[in-house]
Amino acid sequence: MSKRYLDLDVFSAAVQRLETIFDNFERIYVSFSGGKDSGALVQLALEVARRKNRLPLDVLHVDLEAWYQHTADFVTRIMTRPDVRPHWVCLPIHLRNSVSQMQPHWLCWEPEAKAIWVREMPRLQGVINDEKHFSWFRRGMEFEEFVPLFGEEFSQGRSCACLVGIRSDESLNRFRTIKSLSKRRWKRRGWTTVLTSGVVNAYPIYDWRAKDVWIAHGRRQWDYNRIYDLMHKAGLSLPQMRLCQPFGDDQRRGLWLFKILEPETWTRLVGRVQGANFGNRYVARSGNVLGNYHIALPPGYTWQSYCEFLLSTMPASTAEHYRDKIKIFIHWWDRHGVSVIPDEADPRLEAAKKAPSWRRICKVLLKNDYWCKGLSFSQTKNQMERQLAWALRFLE
Repeated sequence: MSKRYLDLDVFSAAVQRLETIFDNFERIYVSFSGGKDSGALVQLALEVARRKNRLPLDVLHVDLEAWYQHTADFVTRIMTRPDVRPHWVCLPIHLRNSVSQMQPHWLCWEPEAKAIWVREMPRLQGVINDEKHFSWFRRGMEFEEFVPLFGEEFSQGRSCACLVGIRSDESLNRFRTIKSLSKRRWKRRGWTTVLTSGVVNAYPIYDWRAKDVWIAHGRRQWDYNRIYDLMHKAGLSLPQMRLCQPFGDDQRRGLWLFKILEPETWTRLVGRVQGANFGNRYVARSGNVLGNYHIALPPGYTWQSYCEFLLSTMPASTAEHYRDKIKIFIHWWDRHGVSVIPDEADPRLEAAKKAPSWRRICKVLLKNDYWCKGLSFSQTKNQMERQLAWALRFLE
């Protein structure tokens, strides 16, 4: 379906959406990451909340420890505003580490690793660092599991909305979040999603572009994360300026920025998370390390035998994870008429995920593509639960 434009600017449309939320929900909070989008949303929501006499505004920030110091400073400025009621979560949450096969996951704010934390624990009002604060919290809980449970508790059984600062032009996944026809919508509004708990996620700035965010910051004189000034000096374009947990499968491409923008933070990151420096050096480099571009087969190997060699070099649990995925991959293609996986296939078909090959499997292993997206897999709910169980066993 094509886009349908209205005779209304995106700023005014966002204000109208926020006014609708404040007029219809008893409990409202903003999910704030410390980036430019959520920063703009928080400050716009505060303006609307002030007119609606709904201050202080509840703001949730899930602190994943491995932030830029500039991000921590910006979060501090927002969360200590007198018109904000902070929910600053610093709990040991299970995170993906895509730059190491030896440590495929890590725990932010892990108590046993206190001596090497990237940052000191913030000591401010509203910081939640007691693992018993939430009756449902378990050490090693996934971020994706924590957030909806927080919303369910915050709602207190009343109508509740969570304001989320995602924009549809940032990524295909975010566009799908807005456009999905299978999701439940609140009063048929496409910029909302009704969660299973009954909490409504609302995306008031979903149609903003990156330039709209900065125009709003400039015209409204809003506070912002000063790391973006350094990113601009480093030559990044507006769409390239992204903040996220740096060790994810997609996010690792930005690791190189840490040592340029905040060298001291980078030094602590290298000591905190296994593989950080390796990822910085090789994640965007051509060759066979992480397999991002063209990979070369070592002499004396077939792609199948090279696959077996790569698996033999991994920790047993990691190798078992990949072997399970490969078996499913082979079985699927067998059911669809390919009884023997070839060593190579047409590179264009491999890239489009329309043909199987052992070379394609090797690329997944070399990229440390843990969820095997290159083989058309994605993380399932059962796998999330299994990873949680693994983390709990590891911590016992």
